[in-house]
Amino acid sequence: MSEPLNPPESVYHLIPKEEVPSQKAQRYTSKYRPTVLLEEKATKDAMRTMGPAKVEVPSPERYLKKRSKEPKLHEKTQGSKEARHTSTVRKPAVPARTDKPTMGIRTKRDFIKTATAAPMKPRPACVDTRGGHKQLLENSGLVPKYIKKKHYGEVPQYLQRLHEEEMRAQEKYDALVKEQREKRAMKHLTEEERGAALEGLKKSWDELHQEYQGLSFVADNESKKSHRLQLEVSMKQLEDDIQLFERFKTIYIPGK
Repeated sequence: MSEPLNPPESVYHLIPKEEVPSQKAQRYTSKYRPTVLLEEKATKDAMRTMGPAKVEVPSPERYLKKRSKEPKLHEKTQGSKEARHTSTVRKPAVPARTDKPTMGIRTKRDFIKTATAAPMKPRPACVDTRGGHKQLLENSGLVPKYIKKKHYGEVPQYLQRLHEEEMRAQEKYDALVKEQREKRAMKHLTEEERGAALEGLKKSWDELHQEYQGLSFVADNESKKSHRLQLEVSMKQLEDDIQLFERFKTIYIPGK
């Protein structure tokens, strides 16, 4: 329940209450404060003075004069002149008329002789643009200097070497082709070889004919019919070869 606006009177209200002083919150203090104070004191005390630094005060007699800060040359003294005249170093003696001049030293006469010599001729040049661009005539390609070389017009050595290698390769290829052609060429049979081949054909025909005569008259199966037909074909081929060898005296056979 909420308290009433007008509380009822009570004897306890007459008792004086003890005043409790209010306590403020403790002020925040950084933990680095002692270090900062020491550093600040160390830097400030070193430069703490009572006014500007003590320096030598200029004398009233040495006041600033006109043109006193301009650079000045060394003053000539009498002592310097005396030292120059009383120097122990002496110049070399004048050479005699009969002495020969030292080689490599250019004299005034040599310079005059060089200056009065014939002027050098300008190197020939050509202008190749309307703007006046100029280059030496020797490098422009207009001077026929290459035809004056010692080996001008000769075939280079590397081309000669390549030509020789091509010739050797061509000769090797021609020899190989000739050898292959000779192997495939038709071979001519001599009379002895022709007679021997004819005798061999006739002997083979006799053997086949003898085998053919030994066959049965009735061929009642396919194997017998096939064997008879094969013998007839072989004999017919041998008869054609024998007629060919007997008809022609010159016989050529293909090579291997």
